[in-house]
Amino acid sequence: MLESQTLRGSVLDRTDVLDRVKALSLLPDGMHVTTAMVASYFSVTVEVIRALVHDHRAELEASGYRVLTGTELSYFKQLSGIQSRTRSLALFPRRAVLNIAMLLRDSEVARQVRVYLLDMEYLARTQPVENPAPTDAASLDARIDQRITHILGRTVVPLFNALIETSGEHRRELTALRAGVQRIEKRLRQHHTRLQRLEAPREDRPLAGVMAAMDAMNGREFEEHVAELLRRDGCTNVVVQGGGRDRGIDITALTADGRRVVVQCRRFAPHLSITSPEVQKFLGAAKVLHDSEVALFVATCPFTRDALNIAAESGITAVQRGLVEEWSAGAALSVLE
Repeated sequence: MLESQTLRGSVLDRTDVLDRVKALSLLPDGMHVTTAMVASYFSVTVEVIRALVHDHRAELEASGYRVLTGTELSYFKQLSGIQSRTRSLALFPRRAVLNIAMLLRDSEVARQVRVYLLDMEYLARTQPVENPAPTDAASLDARIDQRITHILGRTVVPLFNALIETSGEHRRELTALRAGVQRIEKRLRQHHTRLQRLEAPREDRPLAGVMAAMDAMNGREFEEHVAELLRRDGCTNVVVQGGGRDRGIDITALTADGRRVVVQCRRFAPHLSITSPEVQKFLGAAKVLHDSEVALFVATCPFTRDALNIAAESGITAVQRGLVEEWSAGAALSVLE
């Protein structure tokens, strides 16, 4: 991405990745950030951002970057409530901030954004195409195996039988060859049966694509997905809070036996981790603000060891990546039963 403008352009619509890696504070109009805010987000200096704009101005302007002056600046100040005497103001929409992330070399935050974007691109390329073959059509390999088995059993073996019956001199050799062919036929049948068993759906493992589908969701979609899992498992009064005023709680509900449930959802890349401060923050919201009886911290990534210890000590159920996959594939969470 650092070198390819074409690749950068292909993922510029995925601005939601900015919030998944690190919360992006916006101006009151909810659409823009200033140069100083961009620098703060990426933990670099304002001069670094200005130098980047100088070197890639045309590309950033195509992503929405602009400098307001005169009447346009006055109108924007009035609309956004900014109290400033500056005569010009550089503004970056989310698309331009994402563009910056793909150009910055020496920023750990920018590197995480690029890694996440590349992960999403890989998932998109490896997702199964929605054009499945008819379910009753056998695969090419299976049909070849079946055809070979048919030829061996219905043609070659009877031919050997006839030759053995009419040959005296080479009877032993023909009998040995027939036995070899019959062994091959038997192995092909066993191979075909084994393939059918391996490819058939199994109740003891999650369905293929469950985790990939969740990795492709945005934060709100993941919250709605978890809400549906709660309803599936018998919870009632399921409410998705969401937004900036959720006070650290994304979903509230009641179990089938009436216990209060609160849920925190984190749709993070699998290479990231939930840390102990995040669990402690959720603990305060769950136990103090909501007086919950069941607290679920659901994440598409692992938890650190300290985070798991705090969760266990405080009665929080850490539903990390593998458990989310099993839950989504049909397994029930024991804490909800």
